[in-house]
Amino acid sequence: MSETPTPEARGGTDWPLWEVFVRSRRGLSHTHAGSLHAPDAELALRNARDLYTRRGEGVSLWVVPSAAITASSPDEKDPFFEPAADKPYRHPTFYEIPEGVKHL
Repeated sequence: MSETPTPEARGGTDWPLWEVFVRSRRGLSHTHAGSLHAPDAELALRNARDLYTRRGEGVSLWVVPSAAITASSPDEKDPFFEPAADKPYRHPTFYEIPEGVKHL
């Protein structure tokens, strides 16, 4: 079995970072499990399988290049999410529960 070359053996180039998402059972959502470095998507998927599902924890894996993820900054939480605050009808607390309704 041949080993995967290290970044140094490949001329010193670093492998990209991949984010790993695992779905533990059918019907559940994928959840972020961690990150790993790999030269391509196929090897990232194989390494994710070996690293994050060693004990049969998953039925499905996603690997996504970290560079492809765009995220909001926690420092900008208030201005970024503020527009949602002026729409109280989107929250269940806006509605009154009618009398006689036992389970909601």
